[in-house]
Amino acid sequence: MTSVPPPSVAQPPGDADRIDQPLGAVRAEVRATPAYPFTPIHAPFKLDQNESALDFPLTLRKLALERMMERDWNRYPDLHAETLQARIGEYENWSPAGVVVTPGSNVLIKLLTEMGGIGQRLLTVQPTFSVYELEAQMLGANVTRVPLRPDFGLDVEGLKRELAEGGPGVLSLIQPHAPTGFLDTESDLRAVVDAAGDDWIVVIDEAYHQYSGSNCRALVLERPNRVSLRTFSKAWGLAGLRLGYALAGTDLAANLQKLVSAFNVNALTQAVAEVALEHPGYVRARAEAVVWERERVLRELSGLKRLHAYPSRANFFLLLTPDAEYAHRFLLERGLLVRRQDKLPMLGGCLRVSIGTKEQNDLLIGAVLELDAE
Repeated sequence: MTSVPPPSVAQPPGDADRIDQPLGAVRAEVRATPAYPFTPIHAPFKLDQNESALDFPLTLRKLALERMMERDWNRYPDLHAETLQARIGEYENWSPAGVVVTPGSNVLIKLLTEMGGIGQRLLTVQPTFSVYELEAQMLGANVTRVPLRPDFGLDVEGLKRELAEGGPGVLSLIQPHAPTGFLDTESDLRAVVDAAGDDWIVVIDEAYHQYSGSNCRALVLERPNRVSLRTFSKAWGLAGLRLGYALAGTDLAANLQKLVSAFNVNALTQAVAEVALEHPGYVRARAEAVVWERERVLRELSGLKRLHAYPSRANFFLLLTPDAEYAHRFLLERGLLVRRQDKLPMLGGCLRVSIGTKEQNDLLIGAVLELDAE
């Protein structure tokens, strides 16, 4: 018969005690890197993550569901999403051998850092999309950040100086920029990219290109060490699908593909993406509508006295306020959830606001004008 000791008797360490002890086997770079800075908040009007305000069209959802029902769910999907590589290649007029598909372009950011950043350099700008720096820090890359100009454009000379210091490594640029929405001139972008020569993997993140009318395909095609990142999460209205892709030369794509896990795009995601690629007209129409709404919102907010709405070429804009914490709470109390950016370099007092539906944007305009008048 086993006796149970009284509560006052000390017990040997159990699992609960052990899991609270320091994890010496976890690399110091991982332990020192903060988690992705996002805390979900529920609100009636969600304008905080640069998603499409409109869902995947209902008619296409029905087609996708029908296609999903026809698939064998008990079988593995394509090894490397070959079907989608071919469909994306056809849509982009790009060789399928130069297309790499993953569950979200953030996965590609991680893999490109693994391919060219570990033990080497990551050169980027600040402020920028935080995932670039977080992945580089966790993987032990040597991160160099060049501040943007006061107007949020590339500091061409500053970047050229850093590039001249030498690689190898990864140069990451976003067009248009996130979180500022600024689109560089073609001459500025080319000056930086050309200065990278052959020692760097040049990453041009084009997640928001449908809203800016820009396209860096020609620039990528000029050199085998350049790559464009694109996503289904924004203009395609499929953020919940988690699908992104890279356009690159065949040699770079082949090496990048080595880092992609096998069967990484599931059959259900593939079915939805196939339907979307067969009906791309809705993307163009919605992007045009977002641009029209973006310009309307910025026009309505052009006369602000205490606040300032920055121009943008993306599906979001920055709102400069005297107190970002107060402004965030003020808008949230009116059902409008936006994203604080005031902890980032150069963005003190700033909120990032996604463009929503016309009704949501009308509520936003009214709330911002009310805040400005306080």
